[in-house]
Parts: sequence; C-alpha cells; structure tokens
Amino acid sequence: MCARITLTTTAERLAQQFELFDVPQLAPRYNIAPSQPVAIVRMGHHQRRELAHVAWGLVPSWAKDVSMGTRLINARSETVQEKPAFRHAFRRRRCVVPADGFYEWKSDHGIKRPHLMRARSGQTLALAGLWESWHSAEGSEIETCTILTTSANSFMRPLHDRMPVILAMSDIERWLVTDETLAHELEPLMKPCPEDWLSMTEVGRFVSNPARDEPRCIEPVTPSPQTGLLFGLE
Repeated sequence: MCARITLTTTAERLAQQFELFDVPQLAPRYNIAPSQPVAIVRMGHHQRRELAHVAWGLVPSWAKDVSMGTRLINARSETVQEKPAFRHAFRRRRCVVPADGFYEWKSDHGIKRPHLMRARSGQTLALAGLWESWHSAEGSEIETCTILTTSANSFMRPLHDRMPVILAMSDIERWLVTDETLAHELEPLMKPCPEDWLSMTEVGRFVSNPARDEPRCIEPVTPSPQTGLLFGLE
C-alpha cells in the first residue's frame, strides 16, 4: 500500500529530472494524503510531458459520485488491466507521481511507527500511476489519480507486503506513451524495484495525522544517549 508521500524538491530539479518544459513553483509538501491534491507527470498536447495537479483517489468516468475515489488510492498492478475501475485508464491515461519519499507504518507492540522511504540516489522517485477525468451531472470536471502497487521486495517486506511501483528514469517515456498496442509490454515495469534503490528512516508519529504538513514530519527519531529511548515519537 502507498497512502502518504512527500514532494519537497524544487520546480527546477523536477523539470530537469522529468524533462518538463514548464513547471510552476511548488510549495514543499511533507505529508500528502489521499483526497488531497498531488502532482502528476503525464503526456499533454503534442506528446509533450506536463505537470498537473489532481486529487489523489481515482474516480472512474462512470462513477455516480466522487466518493468512490476514497477506495481507489492504489491499484494492484497484477489486476489493473482487468479491473473495471482501472482498465481504461491503464490503456489511455498513465502517469507518473513524483515523490521524494513515501511513508509506511510498522506495528510494534500495538504502536504504529512510521518510516520514510527515499531514493538512495537522492533523486525524486517516479511512482507509476493512472489518472482519470470525471464529470458531474452539472458539468463540472474533476481529475483524479491512483498509485500502482506491487509485491514488496525484501527491503520493504519487514514493514508491509506491498509497495508502490517505482519506475527507472529510463522507463518513464515507455510508461507515459499511451498507445494501447504497447500495453502488454508494460508488465515488466510493474515489478518490485531493486532492494538497493531505497533507504529507510524511522520518523516520529507526528506524521500520522494527515492534517500535519511541515518539516517536522520527516524528522528522524533519535535515541537518547542516556536511556536509549526514542525521541520525536509524537
């Protein structure tokens, strides 16, 4: 599962890494949660990559209302091509969700302790996603997205049995080109990333509240020199 991400990189670095022609200045986000706006990279007009902000939680075009998005923040890569909620977006509306990191929680004696995963390389992660456009009966339009997940690699498995699909930079173009005839060629991309791609840092439980979005969310937990107890839990 992938239910919280961060994006604090500058617009300039984002444009360079994802080959974007125009990126507005972005406010740093330390705790992006489902239903909130999230940045995506997708193919725009003339097959040029563009950055857009959409709501996190995919609402299929045929949904009766937007509440369906709360249940579709992730899409299992193993079934994404068959599930009615995702299959049309998979064929025509693939995207990348840039993230400096993502959070996962580990249960420890009844306490859920958050951990932040980031790229060892220091680059922004390219999470595979899908986006959709939904129209209300009144004619308003809402764009939404979901993040694909796969089975956890050995690095992630102590925390969870699922993890986001993380694309190599060299595979982004292949993922974004939405020619339906190429859909079957995307299956090799929807696998766990290599174990050495990620680093893991335990952070305080301050981040567990989705209303909190500040640098304190990513501060690591540090042990006391005297007691060995962990500071920064709350």
